[in-house]
Amino acid sequence: MRGWLRAHPYVADALLACGTFVVVLVGAAAQPHSVDGRPHFGERQLHADLVSLAALSCVVLVLRRRMPLPVLAFTTFVTVLGLVLDLDAGAPSDQRSSLSMATVVALYTVCARTDRSFSWRVGATTVFVVTGAAMLYGAQPWYAQENLGTLAWCALAAAVGDAVRSRRDFVEAIQERAERAERTREEEARRRVAEERMRIARELHDVVAHHIALVNVQAGVASHVLDRRPDQAKEALAHVREASRHALDELQATVGLLRQSGDPAAPTEPAPGLGVLDDLVEGFVRAGLTVELDLPETGGPLPSAVDLTAYRVVQEALTNVQKHVGTGAHAWVRLARDRAALDVTVFDDGGGQAPSSAPTGSGLGLRGMRERAAALHGSCEAGPLEDGGFRVHVRLPLQAAPEEGSG
Repeated sequence: MRGWLRAHPYVADALLACGTFVVVLVGAAAQPHSVDGRPHFGERQLHADLVSLAALSCVVLVLRRRMPLPVLAFTTFVTVLGLVLDLDAGAPSDQRSSLSMATVVALYTVCARTDRSFSWRVGATTVFVVTGAAMLYGAQPWYAQENLGTLAWCALAAAVGDAVRSRRDFVEAIQERAERAERTREEEARRRVAEERMRIARELHDVVAHHIALVNVQAGVASHVLDRRPDQAKEALAHVREASRHALDELQATVGLLRQSGDPAAPTEPAPGLGVLDDLVEGFVRAGLTVELDLPETGGPLPSAVDLTAYRVVQEALTNVQKHVGTGAHAWVRLARDRAALDVTVFDDGGGQAPSSAPTGSGLGLRGMRERAAALHGSCEAGPLEDGGFRVHVRLPLQAAPEEGSG
């Protein structure tokens, strides 16, 4: 029923107007001053002029939502008019005070639909006008209970209307904050998903670029010597199989990051790090590169995020040497560590024999290295050397790494 009335506000206002009209008539017909001290209904006659004014002031309440302030002004005018005029010289002065009930409803509507300062001004003005007219022209003496009741009802209507408006504003503010918080959570979730997607994309790029480059080189060697030196071709094909197996293993581990928590067969192999750097370099050496390692003395285990990032930087830098410089190039990998950071430097002499169909590169490898370094609050510098070759230098702080890698 309540929902239906909210969907049809004019019907609700019409019912309210009818109810107010009945209250005015009952109040006018009641005899408040009796011998036994209790009110008696139906003992006083209702005059036609009083009924007409009551109907006129109540019927405009149907428009209280659309025109709250004009409705209040009109009902106040009718109430004051009913108190000032001598209705048919027969209606008692205390009988006319019930006309103020329409003003009470209209005042509540205004205070519930306007701001606090305006509703207080309108409420004070209405209380002053209606109560003043009742005390001057209504029941006598001026402090009669009918006049005090008019004052109380008008003041109560203003207070209740202001309280309803305050509660409605409070509820709306809570809903707005809840919606804002929900939007913030959704934006944070989207940001985290984007970061994870970029991280997985970097992992896939590093894995695919490294191993496919090795497979390509070994396959080319096998094709070149297949007829003349089958034993060397067989060895090259074995290297192809081993590189492809490593590629599949790392791809499986990386794609396993996309599994849900309840999915079976989650990857259990640890992420690669500097501990297997020798195996990584050996694969490039078999592909025709000459790689020299300059490793620091043992200084304790590295944070997992730094360890993985350093490994990926070396992997991507050597892969670029293999792809763009070619077989016969000489590369150096130097790692230096202090209390604050780990420095990774990879450079080459540019003296390899790159194939004529060597790819030009998309720049994603260098971009991935910079993103990995930035994720750990580090830095990445890459560029050509004066005497030929290319140099990559990455500095990874050790203190910020646990925070970045904890998630």
